[in-house]
Amino acid sequence: MTASLSIQSAPPLVTPGAAVALLDAYRPGADRFLATPRRTLLAHGTAAEVPDGSRPLPQRVHALLHSLREPAAPAPVVLGAIPFAPGAPAALAVPRRLRSAPPLAQDPLIALPAPDPADGADWQVRAWPAAEGYAAAVASAVERIRAGELSKVVLARTLELTAPHAPDLPALLNRLARRDPSGYTFAVPSGPGRTLVGASPELLVARRGPLVTANPLAGSAPRSADLAEDVRRAVALLESPKDLHEHAVVVDAVRQALAPLCHRLTVPERPTLVRTATMWHLSTTVTGEVADPGVTALDLASALHPTPAVCGTPTDVARAVIADCEPFDRGAYTGMVGWQDADGDGEWVVTIRCAEAEDHTLRLFAGAGVVADSCPQAETAETAAKFRTFLDAVGAAL
Repeated sequence: MTASLSIQSAPPLVTPGAAVALLDAYRPGADRFLATPRRTLLAHGTAAEVPDGSRPLPQRVHALLHSLREPAAPAPVVLGAIPFAPGAPAALAVPRRLRSAPPLAQDPLIALPAPDPADGADWQVRAWPAAEGYAAAVASAVERIRAGELSKVVLARTLELTAPHAPDLPALLNRLARRDPSGYTFAVPSGPGRTLVGASPELLVARRGPLVTANPLAGSAPRSADLAEDVRRAVALLESPKDLHEHAVVVDAVRQALAPLCHRLTVPERPTLVRTATMWHLSTTVTGEVADPGVTALDLASALHPTPAVCGTPTDVARAVIADCEPFDRGAYTGMVGWQDADGDGEWVVTIRCAEAEDHTLRLFAGAGVVADSCPQAETAETAAKFRTFLDAVGAAL
């Protein structure tokens, strides 16, 4: 097994166009692509898959990576997706070959426009649940929150896009990456015949040596094409009591989850703003150092997942409300996608702004955080704005 494993040595190629070349080289099926603000990765083939088992996932990943490690060779890497549901099978593999390059945002060729989607008119769009049903679910959740059953829950809905032909995933990935090159763009297998593709703005956690970084996002507002209105919405978000409370709940949960594993945690008192092509988000960057060098990136991610930003609080009650209100299985949506090497370094991203492709269908996901002050119509509008990332990328209308 180890003889077929070939991992490209650092430093990565730094010539202009190297990152975009990896983006253009992605092919669905055996390839796995991940671009982050630190690096661009393209993995080919599968040397080994992380096995199912009763042991915690971080332990299984650690055991596999160390079984493949060879003296004087680069540390082997596992890459892929982990679902939202606890205990559900992960789609993680050690590639036969891993190519790397600097971040897409540093590649001058990323500024070139991507081709327009050619098949937008062919998509048939089905919402599940429909907007009215989703608003009713939000209203029901608000009642349960005001009754004291829980503090917050994140409710999602889906759009199912079907076309006469399979979606062009390399072209879709290219458009997503060029639209937000500073974010986290990915395309990885999520199960037999399925591909998870997306452009998430949210880092769950990264470990680089002893250094730990988490970047929770919670509290959102749609962008506007009008500059003055766009600025007004950003300022309003920074001053919104409802959104600031929602964000504080998430940041406090991140602090509590990381505290037993880290020391010298730094948590800013107030959030800042992060923007994507379609949304404004409240953002806090939490930093620290691992208390034990044996704590890996996936250990940290598993301690954090799921945060109140994608589930709710208390977690167990929020999961039950999600099961009551969402008429579908989230699968990899609001799980995590990322990589980790045998040294324990890695980056894990929250799988939002994503879709799952299977045959001729793209299943899009979007959610909104529901608290006591939530308005069902406003939360429905927020999910519609979040769908725009993918709808624009494929040329479909809601």
